[in-house]
Amino acid sequence: MSSDSAAKKVGAPTAGNGLEAASERKYLKWYNKVGYGSGDVAGNVVYVLLTSFFVMIYLTDTVGLNAGVVATLLMVSRIFDGFSDLIFGTLLDRTNTRMGKARPWMLWGFVGCAVLLIAIFAIPTSLGDTAKYAWFFIAYTLLNAVFFTANNIAYSSLTALITRNGAERVQMGSIRFMFAFGTNLLIQSATVGGVAMFGGGASGWRTMAIIYALLGLAVNTLSVFSVKELPPEELEEEPQEDKLSVAESAKILVSNKYYLIILIVFLLTQIFTAMLNMGIYFMKYVLGDEDLLKTFAWSINIPLMIGLFITPLVVSRFGGMYRINIVGYVIATLGRLGVLVAAYMDSLALMLFFSGVAALGMSSLQGTLNALIAEASENTWLRTGKRIDGLMFSCTSLGVKVGGGLGAALSGWLLAAAGYDGNLKVQPESAIQMIYVMYVWLPLAANALILFLLMRLDVEKVNTRLKEEADARAEVEVGAGATAGGSVATGWTGDAVGGGDAVGSPAAATGISESEDSTS
Repeated sequence: MSSDSAAKKVGAPTAGNGLEAASERKYLKWYNKVGYGSGDVAGNVVYVLLTSFFVMIYLTDTVGLNAGVVATLLMVSRIFDGFSDLIFGTLLDRTNTRMGKARPWMLWGFVGCAVLLIAIFAIPTSLGDTAKYAWFFIAYTLLNAVFFTANNIAYSSLTALITRNGAERVQMGSIRFMFAFGTNLLIQSATVGGVAMFGGGASGWRTMAIIYALLGLAVNTLSVFSVKELPPEELEEEPQEDKLSVAESAKILVSNKYYLIILIVFLLTQIFTAMLNMGIYFMKYVLGDEDLLKTFAWSINIPLMIGLFITPLVVSRFGGMYRINIVGYVIATLGRLGVLVAAYMDSLALMLFFSGVAALGMSSLQGTLNALIAEASENTWLRTGKRIDGLMFSCTSLGVKVGGGLGAALSGWLLAAAGYDGNLKVQPESAIQMIYVMYVWLPLAANALILFLLMRLDVEKVNTRLKEEADARAEVEVGAGATAGGSVATGWTGDAVGGGDAVGSPAAATGISESEDSTS
């Protein structure tokens, strides 16, 4: 048998074989990408309402709860989230249905999200304080630890399950976050006026929650049925009996330094967002005009969406995400520094300008985060030969929820510590200074830390090296088998996790096994 025929039999990475096929093949139509991206409308309906100032203002000013106690309940709730993310990630990896792995969880998870979102904003004002705290804590914990976890991990995992094309993954991420920030802008612009339009107080908040929940439910359902997961054989899945236990999966997960870096980046971006969402306090008590919140929302979200729109082109033009993200966060950090200086200069125009500059710099990371997680998942596959896609994508849910919860809790604690009282029209100087710290200093610090971490996120470069080493060893072993006159059966499989190139896992001698030698 010739070396060519031997190579074809084992599926080895020869010239013209499947090495570039997965990265070049187009799996998705434009409507698949848009349909997938629209799913983040649903996620952000929940996220923006629960991690921004809206839930805190509702609970303190309408329901009459203490900001410090609410902040503590938010943090206690996050203890359950840490466990649920690992559990749901593993459950997703073990799921096999006609709809696929992720789509069933995404579909039914948001049904619970919608019901509980309404429940959080429908706390009966006639209840005693203890009952109000209990109502909020139970509904909030169930929403985050169970239903939002299931929905969000499944949604994020689809990046690795509906395409093996790296460029399409970047496009999906950019479209997704365009919808996310568009939803953020809509909610920030419409909620306060909507609450007032529907009568204000408890009834106004309840009505807006119902509207947002129904909107999220409709868009989430549309997103689920706009895409289709690739068949298991194309994803090169392990047999069910070879699936890892929760403990084994978790051990492999935390051994991936890129997962840990991305998780911390998620935490910091959510804390950044939570601090930025304190803008209502800055506008009201520092600038003296609550309506400026809409102006700042536009100055931030429009540059973000423009940046997300051009991110796929920029990544393609300059060859990878690493350099683009570092340059982006240098700009983002300098932009937030400009906001800080402008705030102390009392220059509204400069604050708006530098807010837009910072947002534009942040856009590249927002557009490539899912693709980076897919690269981290590929890194695990290349090093261990094991697939833990669902668990790997748990960093999105874990980071969003823990980071968002920590940010919201930190907001409440800092306001309470500074003597903020929502019943006062004029706040003490200590509260004013704390609002400065939260809105201008902490976002700058978060961006600087993210930049430091991005300089260590060289997963693309490492994966390329691992692929080249795996391919070289595979070719040598295939050639040796052909020279010996035997055909080599192989466990070499094409990668379906990360950047898209079909590669062999280096586990077990680069995936080459001679367990089924035969002669020609």
